[in-house]
Amino acid sequence: KCEVAGPGFINIFLKKSFVSHMVSEILTYGVRPPPTERKLRVVVDFSSPNIAKEMHVGHLRSTIIGETICRLLEYIGHDVLRLNHIGDWGTQFGMLIAHLKEQFPNYIQEAPPIGDLQRFYQESKKRFDDDDEFKKRSYSDVVKLQNGDVDVRKAWNLICDVSREEMADVYKQLDVTIIERGESFYQPMMSNTVKDLETKNLVVEEDGRKLVFVPGQEVPLTIVKSDGGFTYDTSDMTALYHRIKEEKADWLIYVVDSGQGPHFQSIFGAAAMAGYVPDHVRIDHVGFGVVLGEDKKKFKTRSGDSVRLKDLLDEGLERSLARLQEKERDKVLSPEELIAAQKSVAYGCIKYADLCHTRTNDYVFSFDKMLDDRGNTAVYLLYAYTRLRSIIRLSGVTEQQLKDASSITAINVEHEKEFKLAKCIIRFPEVIVRVADDLYPHTLCDYLYELCTIMTEFYDVCYCVEKDRETGEVISVDTSRILLCEATRKILHEAFYILGINPVERM
Repeated sequence: KCEVAGPGFINIFLKKSFVSHMVSEILTYGVRPPPTERKLRVVVDFSSPNIAKEMHVGHLRSTIIGETICRLLEYIGHDVLRLNHIGDWGTQFGMLIAHLKEQFPNYIQEAPPIGDLQRFYQESKKRFDDDDEFKKRSYSDVVKLQNGDVDVRKAWNLICDVSREEMADVYKQLDVTIIERGESFYQPMMSNTVKDLETKNLVVEEDGRKLVFVPGQEVPLTIVKSDGGFTYDTSDMTALYHRIKEEKADWLIYVVDSGQGPHFQSIFGAAAMAGYVPDHVRIDHVGFGVVLGEDKKKFKTRSGDSVRLKDLLDEGLERSLARLQEKERDKVLSPEELIAAQKSVAYGCIKYADLCHTRTNDYVFSFDKMLDDRGNTAVYLLYAYTRLRSIIRLSGVTEQQLKDASSITAINVEHEKEFKLAKCIIRFPEVIVRVADDLYPHTLCDYLYELCTIMTEFYDVCYCVEKDRETGEVISVDTSRILLCEATRKILHEAFYILGINPVERM
């Protein structure tokens, strides 16, 4: 029934038989994604580090949020192209190539042993700033790179390959899948973009630069610099056109920090003016806030440098192992189970701490809070998952018996905690629909925390397995309640996949 409850509110009452049936459907057929009207071609631009600079904490949010959005949209049936728009082109490569040629003159025959690319970048930057002759050679090498000089292209590829290896390590740790398509990919197309904008009378020349003024935006786009070079604006305009025209995208998503909002408003505005965006194409800038240290300032090392992402992930592994050992889990888990739990907690807590906050807000990075097993943390959710597994193991019911029971056992929801848990379980599809529309993953995190909290309430008062207090032997098993536990576990498992969290059987 439905009833009006004061101004602006309607109470909807669900039949217990309906709720019971919906839970049975999950147990029988699995957790199914909500239906979509039509399958869309979605291009998601995320992560996007720069070549020759190590990935740092500033790349964390784009990488984690972007991966989750991709998994979510794939889960509901869309065709998702995951793109890494890396910074692999521009004037900085002139100084890197010039430095490489001088440090490793035999680079064409023998791959140079560049161990620390960050230091290599800093050395070349210092020379570029201090040495005018070196600066001239750097500019010369930029021109050669753009003109396709074979030896200079070889040096450029060597530098890019070193960066790719470092990025691949981070992506492997975070279980991220992404296709590289950097600025260099769009380089051959940029002159056509400029010509097209000129043909459409959108370009204004000013002090030797070619500009596009977008109504409502304070700063114009610079599509050609006074020296004839292209810019990020040219690259982004070209990429947008290519993704719609060649990749046939129905939906473009840019997972980039909120500070780039005005830039993307200008890009999207100019693209609309140029007729690049058909009416059916949706474009979103998924902005996000800054990662802060516990001092509430931008997260930095003690020396003031950006925190390397690799160091952050490694520290997460160390701290998660220490926390597991502190709880003496190393005494009950096998070495293999301990390593699996360590990785699950370390990477899970880092991802979840990011995703559980409203993405447009800044958040404080704190391992102590992340690794707390109380409150809205990955550790709390992972413990809830392993507890469900433990309850099912304790019951002695096999997976096959669970499947068989789900088709013949009516889910009893007469107890208020049973009914409350069952209602929460069947809300999963509507949560997925909401997040897939507004692209705010914290809503899914809030739902999971609510689900695990309600599951704990249920477990505390609704006995699933009754044991003899003296012998510890199982006396009776409430099959309906075990099935409620299994339905909850199934929901958690699906949601963990979307969030990029890998649960374990024992922790």
